[in-house]
Amino acid sequence: MKPKKNPNAEIGRNSSLYFMIGLTSVLFLTWQSLEVKFYERESTVSDVVEVMDDLKEDVPVTEMLRTTPPPPPPSAPDVIEIVEDVEEVEETVIESTESSQETYIEDAIVSVEDVEVEEVEEDITVPFAVIEYVPVFPGCEVYETQAERKACFNRKVQEHVVKNFRYPPSALEMQITGRVYVQFVIDSKGNVTDIQKRGPDRLLEEEAARIIASLPNVKPGEQRGRAVRVKYSIPINFEIQ
Repeated sequence: MKPKKNPNAEIGRNSSLYFMIGLTSVLFLTWQSLEVKFYERESTVSDVVEVMDDLKEDVPVTEMLRTTPPPPPPSAPDVIEIVEDVEEVEETVIESTESSQETYIEDAIVSVEDVEVEEVEEDITVPFAVIEYVPVFPGCEVYETQAERKACFNRKVQEHVVKNFRYPPSALEMQITGRVYVQFVIDSKGNVTDIQKRGPDRLLEEEAARIIASLPNVKPGEQRGRAVRVKYSIPINFEIQ
C-alpha cells in the first residue's frame, strides 16, 4: 500500500534549520541594538549683556561749615613804663669745702685692745669615708668603735630605704627600671640637706629623693673636735620582679 503524502511536502522535516536561522537573526538584531550609540546635541549658550546708556547716580548734598576766625592778639601798649627795683637781694656766699695743703689733720690713735676680732667658723664638708667621727644613726649608740658605727650607719640607711620604698605607679606601668645614684649631706645639726640624684627617669629620681628626705635626724659627724657637714652617697635599684 503506498502512502498518500509526498515525503518532500513534510513540514517538520527542516524545522531545526529554521530554528537556528531564527535564533541567529534574533541574536544579531540584539547585538546591533546594544551597539547603537546616541550622542547628545551640543547646546549653545549665548550670553546677553544689557548696557544702559542712561546711568543716574545720586550725589549726596554736603554742607560747608564756616567757623569763626580766632580773635586777633592783644596789641602792645602805647607807653611802656620802667619800674625800678625796690627790694635789694643779698647774695649768699658759698664757702669752699676743699682742703688745702696747709690744713693739718691729726692722726687718730687706735689701740689694739679696742679692735674686736670675730672668729668665723669655716663650714667644711667631709666625705663619709674619711670623717674622724661618723654621724650616729638612732640605734647605733651602743657601738663604741668608729668602724662599727660606720657599718651600723650603712645598715640603718639601707633598712630605711627598703622600709619606705614605694615603686611609682606610672613607672611600674611603663616598665621603667634602673639605678638611681643619690648623694646628700648631713649638716652640722644632723639634718639631711643638698639631695642630688641621677637616674634613668625623672619618676625614679623623685622617689629616691623622697626616701632620702624622710631619713630621721642623726647625731652630726665631728672633725677635729667640732661638728661638720658629712657627704654620703648611696645607689637605689628599681627592679620589677
